[in-house]
Amino acid sequence: MKRVAVFASGNGSNFESIVHASKLEENYEIVLLFSDQPEAYALQRAHNLGIHSVSLSPSHYPDKTAYEADVLALLIRNRVDSIVLAGYMRLIGPTILKHFEKQIINIHPSLLPDFPGLNAIEQSLEAGVTETGVTIHYVDEGIDTGPVILQEKVSIDPQDTHGTLKEKIQQVEHRLYPQVLKQLYRKDEVVAETSIN
Repeated sequence: MKRVAVFASGNGSNFESIVHASKLEENYEIVLLFSDQPEAYALQRAHNLGIHSVSLSPSHYPDKTAYEADVLALLIRNRVDSIVLAGYMRLIGPTILKHFEKQIINIHPSLLPDFPGLNAIEQSLEAGVTETGVTIHYVDEGIDTGPVILQEKVSIDPQDTHGTLKEKIQQVEHRLYPQVLKQLYRKDEVVAETSIN
């Protein structure tokens, strides 16, 4: 069974949907919730769900290399095989990327390569486009530049606000992320060799 860590920086609603779905799966389990924000509500969700959680603040470290060395040690201690980013607002650096090559997955609230980085929902509204969406992709050294696993479109209505569009996108995320993980973590499959069309 693949041992999965979820990284989150904020509310953790995607994390919770992933945990609930994982309880029905035989091929993977969520063994750790990691956050870079000690006040993140995702940590409370982990407590409520009975998932081991740890928070390490980057501000307590001299540089990113030292910070990621401790995060990596945490992952190794917990025998983590794969990482799922769910609202983790920090770029993964080479220390973790090298150890978990092609084993880190992210979800992003746009149809990449459109609107990468922060504030993707605001970017799509400001651009005046009629659709955006959700992208699940592998993580590389860039900002939302890794190979795409799956995308789903979300329409933008003229009356949509940031709040209504965010709600529509999150509904898709909460359904799509567990679906993709179920397929990626089928028994004995290597994530790096898996493609969902």
